[in-house]
Amino acid sequence: MSFPLSSSSSAPPPARPPSGPSPSAVADRLRAAGCVFAEDEARLLLSTARTPDELAAMVDRRVAGLPLEHVLGWAEFCGLRVLVEPGVFVPRRRTEFLVHQAVDQAVRRAAANRPPTVVDLCCGSGALGAALAAALGRDGVTVDLHAADVDPVAVRCARRNVAAFGGRVYRGDLYEPLPAALRGRVDVLPANAPYVPTGEIGLLPAEARAHEPRVALDGGADGLEVQRRVIAGAPTWLAPGGSLLVETGRHQAPLTVAAVARAGLVPRVVVSEESDATVVIGTKPVSTG
Repeated sequence: MSFPLSSSSSAPPPARPPSGPSPSAVADRLRAAGCVFAEDEARLLLSTARTPDELAAMVDRRVAGLPLEHVLGWAEFCGLRVLVEPGVFVPRRRTEFLVHQAVDQAVRRAAANRPPTVVDLCCGSGALGAALAAALGRDGVTVDLHAADVDPVAVRCARRNVAAFGGRVYRGDLYEPLPAALRGRVDVLPANAPYVPTGEIGLLPAEARAHEPRVALDGGADGLEVQRRVIAGAPTWLAPGGSLLVETGRHQAPLTVAAVARAGLVPRVVVSEESDATVVIGTKPVSTG
């Protein structure tokens, strides 16, 4: 499995559907199909299925190559169960690092005694916005949350995930669908835009290539075509002192930094060795004139 999930340590043991196969039998079938984390996957499938027939159908879909998260209907992300429909980009664990950085920025902006305005751009399932709002909510900080994506299936999924946080989701290309009232008011702008070079799409795990939308993966010739558009448009939407946060590849970071600087934002690179994650933060200067 390419993007393993793990059950919460406080979760109860998986319930076995009445008259259903044993966990070891499910794991054996998954292992035979090439699932590396067969035991973990078996536990998740058993804990999610409500009947033996549903379990059998879920195992069949997983054996056929459907991503586990699409089979389950959810992905674990920053401690949340994020709803993920078939055909929607599955949030990666490495992107939790981007959320942590965005939370830090939002807390800083919340010191102005108003809810920080957050826009989750290229939002996919809405996982980033939902996780950010949830983390801030635990600290008593409310968020004016917005999200946007060009894919109608992703937008439908994102609306379900951000509804609990009062968020609004718009369909369209990057900034195009956002309300004009947000111009110059955005405090935190996390954007997990695609950054895989076109020529490397074929090297991705089969689960991603076959079951996730190409628009969420393909970043053009050098992987940064969409990123550059996100960065170029950010200054118009950011409030003074607000920040854009972009996940990028480590070897691509210098080019991302250069694009951030060209846009007039102050760039900073943060890296997590543990998560193998690289985030470039671009902050809009506060005018002193």
